[in-house]
Amino acid sequence: MEAVADERPLVVIAIGGNALLHRGQSPDIETQRANVRDAAAALAALAGDHRLVITHGNGPQVGLLARQAEALADGAPVPFDVLAAESEGLIGYLLVEQLSRHLGAERVAVLVTRGVVDAGDPGFARPTKPIGSMLSEPDARRFERERGWATARDGDGWRRVVASPHPVRVVELPAIEALVAAGEVVVCAGGGGIPVTIGDDGHLVGVEAVIDKDLTSALLASELDATSLVVLTDVEGVYAGWATPAQRLVRATSPDELRRCAWASGSMGPKVEAACRFAERTGRTARIGSLDHAADVVAGRSGTAVSLR
Repeated sequence: MEAVADERPLVVIAIGGNALLHRGQSPDIETQRANVRDAAAALAALAGDHRLVITHGNGPQVGLLARQAEALADGAPVPFDVLAAESEGLIGYLLVEQLSRHLGAERVAVLVTRGVVDAGDPGFARPTKPIGSMLSEPDARRFERERGWATARDGDGWRRVVASPHPVRVVELPAIEALVAAGEVVVCAGGGGIPVTIGDDGHLVGVEAVIDKDLTSALLASELDATSLVVLTDVEGVYAGWATPAQRLVRATSPDELRRCAWASGSMGPKVEAACRFAERTGRTARIGSLDHAADVVAGRSGTAVSLR
């Protein structure tokens, strides 16, 4: 008997790392598990009417793993491609653990994913991706001197920043397509994927970077021919005049309008760029909104909609 095609809309949902480990929270596993529990409940509620591919950030977690590795290692530091793989496994496991409680263990899958970047990407020369926990300015300056870190202001504190080249290909795309076709809710491309480039011998090799998960999510959503890209974070949507008395939520906008403004490179900037890229590549709508209101964001009742209009 021929299988019936699944006609439910396919939505790629990107969850920010800060939504899974809130600013100022202890980075212990039980705190992360509690946050993931809430996120999973919101996502599972969408799975009945949608096919879901879920990506996630890893900024707080990969920074924590890097600091743990530095504290324990007697020799060379653990490279960032390995740290990215560790964080993908950690967060992916916590997500499927909780999603399984709602959907059943056989309906969810996590896939450790590699993202190909260009070795000549200018992002290698300009570290912009915040990782790790918040720092005071004196600590940030001390780590710059003692460890050679690059740091930058992030909100009301400071964080380490690392290279963040743009993704050009998701290696495991065929596997993701196969899992979606099999009816699985797929968790993949965590932290933007493990950063790899094409070596001199033609094989993939890990590089020192952290890929932005929003840009990978936009690429993945385009390649999967997704109905929508939804970026969920810890704010209600895109605000014009953020952190000023005149700030206002933008409910609907276009890539052209968004690109006339400057957005923080370590926070809203990549989300805006991802939404713009998806809308331009597909002609479909991308949405940015709060994880706490995931269903309303997907339905267009909350958040910011980005389309060619």
